[in-house]
Amino acid sequence: MTVIDMWFDPKCPWAWNTSRWLVEVERVRDVQVRFHVMSLWLLNQGREGLEPWYAQWLTDTLGPVRVLTAAEQKYGDPVLRDLYTAFGNRIHHDRAPIGRDLYVGALAELGLDTGLADAAEVPDHDDALRRSHHAGLDPVGEDLGTPAIHVPGPDGSVTAFFGPVVSPVPRGEDAGRLWDGVLLVAGTPGFFELKRGRTGSPRVD
Repeated sequence: MTVIDMWFDPKCPWAWNTSRWLVEVERVRDVQVRFHVMSLWLLNQGREGLEPWYAQWLTDTLGPVRVLTAAEQKYGDPVLRDLYTAFGNRIHHDRAPIGRDLYVGALAELGLDTGLADAAEVPDHDDALRRSHHAGLDPVGEDLGTPAIHVPGPDGSVTAFFGPVVSPVPRGEDAGRLWDGVLLVAGTPGFFELKRGRTGSPRVD
């Protein structure tokens, strides 16, 4: 069993697709995924030259990661798997507005303390959020963002990389083959980048 770690911001549709792909990979390969929180708001804080539409898009991203971090602090890392799914379904499928109603609904769905929704408006858990954010992204480098994945090597080292960015989500053995390929190239010493232009917006699954 290989335990892999993925860092996500719940509003990012590309990270959502990657997370659903990894859940699919668990069905066809001997891997287990652990989920962790990063923040696109933190990543872009103070950055100049952001396109206006993206700066606007970022304005409601801090609340969700604060709530997720508060839940992780109270219940432990494993809570993030199902809570991310509850957030993601509401954000990406139901197109629910990001705000208190979304937080309370997701928390209530899992029987968690709905009072954690209050964390969205306060900085109480921001230090923990920053630690998680940097733990995931610093090994990747160059402020690449989410999805960020860490895979342990046989010698105890960790291979960290951004991506894959994929749409639609591969299923079944297609998901497994993509994992095999990503693992091969990411684990190759000296390999840095494989990229092609996107032809459309993400189709979330």
